[in-house]
Amino acid sequence: MAVQAIRDSLKQRGVRLTRQRQILLELIDKSGLHLDAEQLYKLAKEKDSKLNRVTVYRTLKLLKEGGLVDELDLMHWGGDQHYYETRTKQEHAHVICLRCGKVEEFFGEPLQKLRRQVESHFGFQVVLARTEIGGYCAHCQVLRAQEAREAADRAATAPPRKPA
Repeated sequence: MAVQAIRDSLKQRGVRLTRQRQILLELIDKSGLHLDAEQLYKLAKEKDSKLNRVTVYRTLKLLKEGGLVDELDLMHWGGDQHYYETRTKQEHAHVICLRCGKVEEFFGEPLQKLRRQVESHFGFQVVLARTEIGGYCAHCQVLRAQEAREAADRAATAPPRKPA
């Protein structure tokens, strides 16, 4: 969802788009990253030193309740924190590397096909679909293979253990 559409939606609901809310909204929409509340706070603080954490959390709640921002857990890769992104017109899957935390977005017909299958199979009207896929990016696959070889080499050259 474009920032202008979000502005219009807030205005229709009688919510003022303050300078601080504008900063947060633009950070979420234009950063190209999935930021958590603390990251948003730090980036927003650079733009407005008067901004505080309470404003960040209240704004995120307001945007989320208004259906303007999605709250994601991204496989809980970084712990319990949640990440935020503006609603896009096209649904997508989040592909998360379980080692380095890299997040990619996947758009395409396979997701639409899955949605149609769910609707058809269950007689279900899908309103919102969130898909997360966890695995290992190409770089981390190489690192994992290297670590496995090193562990095997260490095990092969280690002296035998004495029984307890």
